[in-house]
Amino acid sequence: AKGYLLGGICWFAIPFSLATSLGLASTALMLPISSSEAGNGLVPPAVADHLLGEAGSALILIMLFMAIVSTGSAESIAVSSLVAYDIYREYINPEATGAKILWVSRVVIVLFGIFMGLFSIALNAMGLNLGWVYLFMGVVIGSAVIPLWNMMTWSKASGTGAVIAAWSGLVLALIGWLVGAKIQGESVTVATLGTNEVMLSGNLIAIFSSGIIHYIYSKFIDPQDYDFSTLNENIHLVEQDLSGLGEQQQDRKVLRHAKRWIARRGYLLTFVKIIVWPILSIPAGVFTKPYFAFWVL
Repeated sequence: AKGYLLGGICWFAIPFSLATSLGLASTALMLPISSSEAGNGLVPPAVADHLLGEAGSALILIMLFMAIVSTGSAESIAVSSLVAYDIYREYINPEATGAKILWVSRVVIVLFGIFMGLFSIALNAMGLNLGWVYLFMGVVIGSAVIPLWNMMTWSKASGTGAVIAAWSGLVLALIGWLVGAKIQGESVTVATLGTNEVMLSGNLIAIFSSGIIHYIYSKFIDPQDYDFSTLNENIHLVEQDLSGLGEQQQDRKVLRHAKRWIARRGYLLTFVKIIVWPILSIPAGVFTKPYFAFWVL
């Protein structure tokens, strides 16, 4: 649990430390970076090349390669696991052996990699830069956040309601996103759809509308009473292989302690990053130099 949380915190070095420092440096140095180049993620390599020359470019390239490989491998494993365990083993071949599941996983990884490569080429050909796609992700997948959270933490959560809420939230988010672009830009184009205000509206509608829909459905239409203590009984290991689990990993007391540890610190970090930190900008108004240094550091 500690390693998982610390690993997640380390990731924040990228958007908070690296992005802030290099973004501010590019502005301070007045580098000739256009908005399209910034949207394509070229600010870090431009700053690194300006400050460190070829060595800076090489460092950014290595960092980018490591980030893409780690993220790509995680996504590939996640998709292959979903297909192999939740689709193939659950509905197609319930008696599948470990070797068979491994084979299916490998096939899915190859097919998923080819699809994502072709999809990225298509997005680039359409003129959608990295920043646009990154913000648009929230519009598309944001509606699944709260229903999934409810399913994992709320005993009254309805599975049917989660599906309905996720798809309804997506539809509402797309409608709000398109309407926002029309109102603000008077026309629906890639440029007007990609503005911060329009993207923010789509993201917020996706997240909050799905949460409200799922709560209402679970509370008044299809309330459940799931007993989380029975969860382990529904987890079926492949060939009952416990070789990768030690005694601590199977001790329920240790697992409950780890859950409490990660939950408390997770809630605290979420509160600080989502509530406290943004609120600190309100009393400051227009940042003074010392306050801006405090905000950044």
